[in-house]
Amino acid sequence: MKNRLITNSIAIGGQFGRLFLVVIAILLFSGCFQSDPKPFSFNTAEFGRVGDSIRFSGYDWKIKVFETAKWGPGPNYFSGHERDVTIDENGYLHLKIVQRNSKWMSTEVFNTQYMGYGTYTFTTEGNLDQLPANVVFGLFTFDFSSFQQEANSEVDIEFSKWGVDKLNRTTHYAVQPVNFGTYYEERTNAPKYESGMADGVTTHQFEWTDTAVNWSSYTGEVIGEGEKIASWRFGLDNPARTKEENGNTSNPVIIPKPGSETHARINLWLMDNQDIGPRDGLGQEVIVRKFNYEPL
Repeated sequence: MKNRLITNSIAIGGQFGRLFLVVIAILLFSGCFQSDPKPFSFNTAEFGRVGDSIRFSGYDWKIKVFETAKWGPGPNYFSGHERDVTIDENGYLHLKIVQRNSKWMSTEVFNTQYMGYGTYTFTTEGNLDQLPANVVFGLFTFDFSSFQQEANSEVDIEFSKWGVDKLNRTTHYAVQPVNFGTYYEERTNAPKYESGMADGVTTHQFEWTDTAVNWSSYTGEVIGEGEKIASWRFGLDNPARTKEENGNTSNPVIIPKPGSETHARINLWLMDNQDIGPRDGLGQEVIVRKFNYEPL
C-alpha cells in the first residue's frame, strides 16, 4: 500500500512537473516572439515599415495600394501586403511582383517629401538585365498637380525590355512626355552597353536642372567609382512636346519644371498580360539599397 502511494505521488508529481515545464516553455516562447518582431513590422529613425508607411534612406514614403481595382501604370493591382513591400535589417527596400488570391500584384512607393531640381541617386540590387520582357522597374519623379503646365514633371530611369523578349539590355532614360499620344523618340534613350552590366549592385543617377537633364549609371554603390554602364544628356535644343492623357492635352514642354507636389517614386510593375503575370511565370523582386536627393 505504501509503495502504491509513493508510486501515485511520483506519477502526480511527474504530471505536475511536465505541466510546469510546458507553462514555462510557453512563457519563454511568448517572450521571445514579442522581443523579436518580424522585419516588416518595425520602424526606426532611419528605416522600417509600419502599416502603409515606410522609412527608407532617411525619408518617409507611402505605399501605393490598389488591391481590388487596377490603377496606372499598366494598369495593375498594387499590393500593400506586409511581405510585398519590406525593409530588411540592412535598411534596404524590397519590392515584389507576386500572385495573391489569383491576382498578380505589382508594388510602388512614393516619397512624401516634395522635391525639385537637383540630383537623384538610386543604388539598386538585382539582375535587372534579366527581367522578364513585360516587367518594368522604375525610378522617377512625378507630380499629379502639374499635368497641364509640366506634363506631370516626370523624369525617368526605367529597366525593361518593353515586351521584346530578344532584347538583352534593359536600361532606359527618359524625360516625359514620350509616348502619351504621339511617340517622341528624341525624348528617350536606350544606351548600348555590355549585356549584364546592370545586374548585381548598380547605381543610377539623374541631375535635373532648368536647362538639361543628365543621366549616368555605374556598377557598384558610388557614381564614378565603378565601371560606367551608360550616360545621356537631354537639353533645350530639343523641340517642345505635349502630353495627351484621358482626353486632355498638356502645354508644350521641353524640360518639365518641378511642380508644387513633385516627389520621387519607385515601382515594379507589369506592362502587359497583367492577369497571367511575368512572362517567365515567376514572382519578381528587386532591391533598392539607397536613395539620395541633393537639391540645387
